[in-house]
Amino acid sequence: MACESGGMVRSIFWLAVIASFTQGVYGQSEAPRTESTALPKDIDPQSFSRLPDLKRSDMDADGKRVYDMLAGGPDKTVTPTGPVAISLYSPKVAEAIQMLNQYLRFHGLLNHRDSEVAILVAAREFDQKYEWSGHELAARAAGVPQPVIDAIKYSKDTTGLAEKDTLIIDFGRQLFHQHKLDSDLYAKAVATFGQQGTLELATVMGDYAMAAVMLTAVDQHLPPDRQQLLPPK
Repeated sequence: MACESGGMVRSIFWLAVIASFTQGVYGQSEAPRTESTALPKDIDPQSFSRLPDLKRSDMDADGKRVYDMLAGGPDKTVTPTGPVAISLYSPKVAEAIQMLNQYLRFHGLLNHRDSEVAILVAAREFDQKYEWSGHELAARAAGVPQPVIDAIKYSKDTTGLAEKDTLIIDFGRQLFHQHKLDSDLYAKAVATFGQQGTLELATVMGDYAMAAVMLTAVDQHLPPDRQQLLPPK
């Protein structure tokens, strides 16, 4: 029963984050801003990516099943931008990603706050503007302090940050930069998150690195109602 209650709390939390982000209630400093440059010729004006908005009516029966699962019901519509819309071009891939993502976000060992720090690390390593623009706001909603966000955003060192935040950032930076993880840092991660939690920390980063690669491959642009929050390095 405790696990079911925890899952419900997590679901409510993330629904609130998504609703708040969609409705733009994070304050005037986060007001929508349209990118000034014209879209490249191969970018669809509805999806803002190289992949046109995929309609449910154009999919086969199994594709419609996956579409409805991702949309939240047969009477719902998937947002035309972002990794969910992109993944639907391969419904089996979309379904597998959804299962992994839902476990990590709602049933995994990492809490919301720590997951968002890990996600920001992955998004920054791939300089993925669309991914970052949503998850900086989600990180704030989850209670991640602005100095932690800024350390990741501006590729600063972790001096002065909390020990666990430093651990997550260093963990990701070693994996993405050096393609290895030294023994001392691995031991610290296990002491903090346990063996399963350490694996899930790496998996969260891998999950959002995968999303970043997908978004970049189809050149996903921010729609007019999404503010550009990630500066160039």
